[in-house]
Amino acid sequence: MATTTAQPQNTFLRLQMGEFWSGDIGLTLVTISLAMLVFVITPLREAALSGRAVLELIIVALMVYGTVTVKQSRMAAISVVGFISLTAITLGVARMHPSAFLHQVGSVLATITLLLYFRVVLLVMFRAGRITWSRIQGGICAYLLLGMAWASAFQVLEQHRPGSFRFVGPPLNFDQLISKLTYYSFCTLTTLGSEVTPVSPIARSLTIAEAMVGQLFPAVFLGALVAMAMQSQSKVS
Repeated sequence: MATTTAQPQNTFLRLQMGEFWSGDIGLTLVTISLAMLVFVITPLREAALSGRAVLELIIVALMVYGTVTVKQSRMAAISVVGFISLTAITLGVARMHPSAFLHQVGSVLATITLLLYFRVVLLVMFRAGRITWSRIQGGICAYLLLGMAWASAFQVLEQHRPGSFRFVGPPLNFDQLISKLTYYSFCTLTTLGSEVTPVSPIARSLTIAEAMVGQLFPAVFLGALVAMAMQSQSKVS
């Protein structure tokens, strides 16, 4: 009897979570949090501005929420949630007990986690249904996640092979390194150009790959939205 009662409650909870992500609220909160993190908190982190940890926790909670909601196997959902939790714990320990090893491991885990976030957003964005404003927000969110993932990959490279990038003003600590490489990543993604220069062959290859993705992603995303809109209209008619 208790099991029978628990099943409708779990179904109701899952429906409520699905409604949260099928509307604009879930992607809106993620997009706002990412925009604040990229354009406000990270650039000012060099000045020891607090608040990054709060936004990161909000993003982690929303992404775990989305992972549980989207349609995928239970094993895949558990694996993603477990990996996100491992990354959050590692970054937290590295923040409280900073060391070169923990920072490097944290950067590797963060790169993979950001790509998992990207996957979750795409699953939410391209679910069946009509084209809404949340799809556009999903595209913006995915674009920001790509820039952050590449910034994290640049951090891994610079930590593993110092001198892979040439800076006008060399970073004095890990926070400055994050800020400068995040700036460089988004300048590359949008093909704006920056004063940071990739020196090593791997750094140059990553830079070229990000510039290409930065140009191709908006085109592919818009094409997919148009195709979905035409398909939904044909089904209605």
